Amino acid sequence: MRAVLDVNVLVAALLSAGCAPARLLTNWLDGGFELVVSAELLTELERALSYPKVCACVSADEARRLVVLLETGALLLRDPPDEPPVEPADPDDRYLVALAAAAEAVLVTGDAGLLALRDRGLPVLRPAEFLLEVERRPPPAG
Repeated sequence: MRAVLDVNVLVAALLSAGCAPARLLTNWLDGGFELVVSAELLTELERALSYPKVCACVSADEARRLVVLLETGALLLRDPPDEPPVEPADPDDRYLVALAAAAEAVLVTGDAGLLALRDRGLPVLRPAEFLLEVERRPPPAG
């Protein structure tokens, strides 16, 4: 199973160790699913991690470790040149929808505008919903 974790999910994982987003990162590291990222997603993550409200809670070292972990451990795909299959309300989210579609991945987000795309056939789940899906699957062989 493949997933694209929205930047809000990745930031939340750093902010609260026991939350569903943090548990998703642990599941990914344990082989529970394949995490898909792109250059644009990583750039947006770095930008979000530099916001003063986030910097007050997350050290620069923690932020850098997450970015490096994603750069080296996740499946890094090129940003899709194609239009997204459905148009999100926020044009800044187009790349996420296109990436998830190109990777045939679930989009995991806390963003209400993106969650609304479920009604239009896009596989979009909240972090807690996706965590349930991941935890229901049998552990990876090996």
